[in-house]
Order: sequence, then structure tokens, then C-alpha cells
Amino acid sequence: MKSLTEKVAIITGASTGIGAATAKLFAAEGARVVLVARTDAALDTLAEKIAVSGGECAICPGDVRDEATAEAAVALAQRAFGGLDIAFNNAGALGEMGPVTDISCDGWREAIDVNLTGAFLSARHQIPALLARGGGSLIFTSSFVGHTAGFPGMSAYAASKAGVLGLVRNLAVEYAARGIRVNALLPGAVDTPMGREVAHTEELQRFVANLNAMKRIAAPEELARAALFLASDSSSFMTGETMLVDGGVSVNHT
Repeated sequence: MKSLTEKVAIITGASTGIGAATAKLFAAEGARVVLVARTDAALDTLAEKIAVSGGECAICPGDVRDEATAEAAVALAQRAFGGLDIAFNNAGALGEMGPVTDISCDGWREAIDVNLTGAFLSARHQIPALLARGGGSLIFTSSFVGHTAGFPGMSAYAASKAGVLGLVRNLAVEYAARGIRVNALLPGAVDTPMGREVAHTEELQRFVANLNAMKRIAAPEELARAALFLASDSSSFMTGETMLVDGGVSVNHT
């Protein structure tokens, strides 16, 4: 039996990278998936691929910084598929990069608004829907940056992703007894558009790969499998956890 049969999932940041890989995997594992992202065309393409593979999905174009997007995604999950069992709040932005003295207030706010406030707004609307089904799995994408390591030039990103971990731990305590598990997925270097924005040359890619104990950069599908573990009953006694999937960058000193 597929691990997510009869489950309904929302995935934000679904158009590319980890979000797209996870959407395809969740659908292949039996979930009916609501895809949320800012890019309509990319969502249409992904939805077509999922349908061709025999999966079910619906698209909800929108920006996670807008509370109306969170509300619309939950309403779509309930209207199209009857409820909500899983939410993967994966949408993210780097924000402005550079020394903290050079980061503008707008650049700072972009990272905070997308990564932290967007996660809060999504959860605010997802939690009542999860409770209506008797509980479920709430997953957030954070990062090793700002948790186990600092990374020069990424103060806005690090602060926003560290904030997500505080949100995860608090929500886990608030809702565990009511059947909602809340966990964070912490990727290391992954071959995604955002990852390539940080490591934008072959030299930088080799440098980033060498930071990892595994000496390589992950494929998005590897993170999708970790998200599947957190979404499924395989992780039924896990909540409030920060699950590093970082190729050993957090422990590597070579």
C-alpha cells in the first residue's frame, strides 16, 4: 500500500526544486496534492506531469506573504479533496545577501516575510483544517544555516530560518496532544534554483560540495524522500524535531 493513500497535502514553493520533487513523490505515494507557488506556468507544467503519472492535484497560484493565499490553499484542499492531512511549508527566499552592514531593510524584510511570516500565515490556516481531520503532519523547511553553522553573507536568511525552528518547536508543544505533529526539514546544499543562486559558478559549486562530509550536492529528490518520511506514519512518534538532511555539513571539519 502506498504510504500516503487517501491523504491530502498542501505544498508551498511547489513550482521548482524541493517543492516540485516532493509534490511528485507525494502524488506517487497516493496523496492528493494542492500546489502553491507564485509562478502559474510552472504550476501548470507540474500539474500536468503529476496527472500524466496518474496522480491527483490542484493548483493555487499565490504568494505566501499574502494571507489570502494560505486561506485559499486550505479552502481548495477542502473543496477539491475533502480536507487536509499534511502541509509542507517549503516556500523560501534568500533575501538580500552580503555583509549585514550592507543589507537593506527591504532585503531583510523579504527573507523574514517569505520564510518566517509566510510559514506562520500558512500554519495559521492549516492547523484548523488538520484538527478537523483529527490531526496530521505539519512540516516546515528550515536550514542548517543559522542552526548548526553560520554562512557569510546570509544573515537575513539565517535569521528567518532560525525563526522557523522556534515556530516549529512551539507549535509542536501546542498541538501534539491534539494529534498534529510538527517537524522541520533542514536541507544542506541542494541542486535547486536557489542553491545555484548561492553557488553560481562551477568553482563555488565545488567549494560548497567540499563543505559536506559526502563531498557532493544533493538532488531535490533526496530531500523529497525525507519530507515523505515526516509526512507519513513512519515518523508517527516524532514532533518538534529538526531533521538535518545536509550531507554531513553540520559535523564535517575536513
